[in-house]
Amino acid sequence: MSDRELTRTYEPNPLLRAIYRPFFEKIQVDEAWVAAVRDLAARGSVVYVLRNLNFIDFLALDYLTKRYHLPQIRFVNDLGLWILNPLGKGWLNALRPERYTAREELEDALARGGSAALFLKRPPGVFDAVATGRTTNVRGRTEGDELVRTLFGLQARHDRPIFLVPQVFVWTRFPDTRGTEPFDFVVGPREWPSPARTIAQFFYNYRHVELKLGEPIDLRAFLADANGLSESALVRRLTYAVLRRLERERRSVIGPAEKAPERVRQEIVRSPRLRGVIEDLVDERNSRYALELRAHQMLRELQATPERTTIKGLEVLFNRVFQRIYAGVEWEKADIDRLRAAARDGALVLLPSHKSHVDYLILSYIFNQQNLPLPLIAAGDNLNFFPVGGVFRRGGAFFIRRSFRGDRLYAAVVDAYVRRLLRDGYPIELFLEGGRSRTGKLLPPKFGLLSMVVDAALAVRERPTLFVPVSIGYEQVMEAKSYERELSGAEKAKEDAAGLLKSRDLLRHRYGRISMQVGPILTLEETIAELGVPADAPLTPAKRRGLVMRLGNRVMDEINRVTAVTPGSLTALVLLTHRQRGLSHEELLTRAERLVGVLGSLGARTSPALRTETGALRRDSIREAVQMFADTELVTVHVPAQGSDGRRGDGVAGPGAHYVVPDEKRLSLDTSKNVIIHFFVERALVALAMLGCEANALDAVRERVRALSRLFKLEFRFRADLPFEAIFDQTCRTMSEASELVIEDGRCVPGPGRDGVSGRDWLELYAGILASFVEAYRVAARGALELERGPLGERELVKKTLALGKEMFLAGEIERREAVSKPTLKNAFMALVDLGFLIHRDDYALAPDYAAPGRAVAIEAEIANYLPKRGA
Repeated sequence: MSDRELTRTYEPNPLLRAIYRPFFEKIQVDEAWVAAVRDLAARGSVVYVLRNLNFIDFLALDYLTKRYHLPQIRFVNDLGLWILNPLGKGWLNALRPERYTAREELEDALARGGSAALFLKRPPGVFDAVATGRTTNVRGRTEGDELVRTLFGLQARHDRPIFLVPQVFVWTRFPDTRGTEPFDFVVGPREWPSPARTIAQFFYNYRHVELKLGEPIDLRAFLADANGLSESALVRRLTYAVLRRLERERRSVIGPAEKAPERVRQEIVRSPRLRGVIEDLVDERNSRYALELRAHQMLRELQATPERTTIKGLEVLFNRVFQRIYAGVEWEKADIDRLRAAARDGALVLLPSHKSHVDYLILSYIFNQQNLPLPLIAAGDNLNFFPVGGVFRRGGAFFIRRSFRGDRLYAAVVDAYVRRLLRDGYPIELFLEGGRSRTGKLLPPKFGLLSMVVDAALAVRERPTLFVPVSIGYEQVMEAKSYERELSGAEKAKEDAAGLLKSRDLLRHRYGRISMQVGPILTLEETIAELGVPADAPLTPAKRRGLVMRLGNRVMDEINRVTAVTPGSLTALVLLTHRQRGLSHEELLTRAERLVGVLGSLGARTSPALRTETGALRRDSIREAVQMFADTELVTVHVPAQGSDGRRGDGVAGPGAHYVVPDEKRLSLDTSKNVIIHFFVERALVALAMLGCEANALDAVRERVRALSRLFKLEFRFRADLPFEAIFDQTCRTMSEASELVIEDGRCVPGPGRDGVSGRDWLELYAGILASFVEAYRVAARGALELERGPLGERELVKKTLALGKEMFLAGEIERREAVSKPTLKNAFMALVDLGFLIHRDDYALAPDYAAPGRAVAIEAEIANYLPKRGA
């Protein structure tokens, strides 16, 4: 090599730099990319490898390497950058014949400690496309091959490794499309964008442009594993390895290539499985042609048709709306990184909790912000009404009937559509609970659609399907008022455009924060192994059903486990679990701090807004949560020193204030509380058993906890990893270590306490968390007395019991208004059937042992025995 410096770093002219700098600064760069490149540069020479020749890619890469102080690019192949400002050669030299070859310049760049940018392919030109009849999947010219051979030679002569670092700039969020459009001949297809197209995409999408790093290749290790292949074969192997990594990174952002909706429908109807069902249904009344027409119509009603303009419009709208009505959307970077890695490996099936209509939007909002492929969302056909249905469909929703029963063709169409989505690699979002939870707790999983997804995943083993539990939490749901009406007994209102317009008053309030957490990503292989089925063994129908049920229940358990405790849910829990008329601001903070300590010992996730950097409770977060509830009239703020009624005129929460939850608002606040109630269920059951047991014999407490667990088995999700005895012993041991109880001489009694709180007060705190559920089941037992007159249908029984519950509350027989709740009463009646108190076929009736006059009263007495007495 000559001592003369053949290469220098690129220096753009000032005008060009002034033009592109404000935009290139917005390119999203992961700090992990910076750290990875810096580490590679410390160990060897770095060669950035990009797919197709494009000077915009080079300008952006050159800018970023300088911005982050990475090895400067001293060589780039075949760009002709002398037009903008020659790459270290000067204007006069740029106009003269080149004295040095690209090969010599590449060697010089690496020898002087710089880096190089190597474009592997030149995109096909107009004549290439005309000759082949397409602009995608055209191989392009191979100017980079000779330089790859140069790198082979350099590596063979030096011990210092050369690292090939695949880089891809994702200039657009929108996926590739199959086929060619006239516009593609002018600016190039999205797969091979020309500079003109790249610039247009950049200006349209500059807030989401991202630099992606493919897995680096150690050229020294690559050549050592050559296995006697020729140089040409090694060039091809290396090129394809880099291109695969680049395409993998690009697809992890834009998702799979799209086809025209009509073409997709035709291909689905022609799929072997669906054609088999159609052939089987052909009879005298249904011709093959008529059935195919029906299948096409079903697909048209079902199919999502994502459209880029709609998605962009929704992005703008959501940014404004979310900022108006929510205080923020929280997620953890580690969760996003896991999702990004999983999206590279297979098709994601996102399984979020479902508490609000906003759930349909929130994952798409976060994925859009984080440059992940937008999911296609399974929505109920009740949302397919004008004009919202069309917007949702173009935003990525596909609409499914609530029931497939009796329509074999429709079930086969949905199955074929889901299989097609997984095979193509689309992320799918579906809600296992089926409908929105009105209570804040998770609903039992519905297995119908999940079963179809599992069957499809088992049939597409060549592409991994990854199941992702997702918790979406709200400090306060926007539907709180409508939920309150439904919980009190009103029928669910049908979604329509009029209802949507009536919700404009929602924009007058702010509803706190939304939080999203991701649980462990599950695979079918892991779940099958948990069932004890060998990996290569076929699944019987029974094992397949077991697989679906185990997967669904595991997802729900993981959602509970990763749900974050927010200031709103914690505040609601404290406000609803004391037995006083009101609670002072100082007492609210004290109780919240105690519960945060318990939650920390349980390993519960917490919202970033809840804690300080040291892990202590951020007291302002509780004040802000109370203020949120006060603004939506769920809490009234009083200051005894002000006015005759003590009510603070400005409704501002803070020191000196007292907070009262109006009786008629407790149901709404209960929805926020129940989001985190599952963390305390085990301790609360022990506390209820102890406070209602005079002898406090350990065996008696154990049996009372067992009975309560059976009573509430439809209400809460209990651990399935250990038997009851082990869970009970573990809970008692933990509470004993915390000085909340003491076990001695076969007795279980309140402990000395901690943090200035007696053991009995700790037990009463825990018992108060579940007291409303015990009262609700007592109300249900009182309602069962109506069956002494004869059987009743569920609707009539629940209606009568709700009226009885309101009477019991007004008479002071129960303390908590939220106990009179329609869903809880329905669960209670099913539990009473399970325990043998009632029977249920078409109607509810008393079991024979309780049908005699006066016998049914014992049911209520038995349940009321679990309620802690005042002053006990």
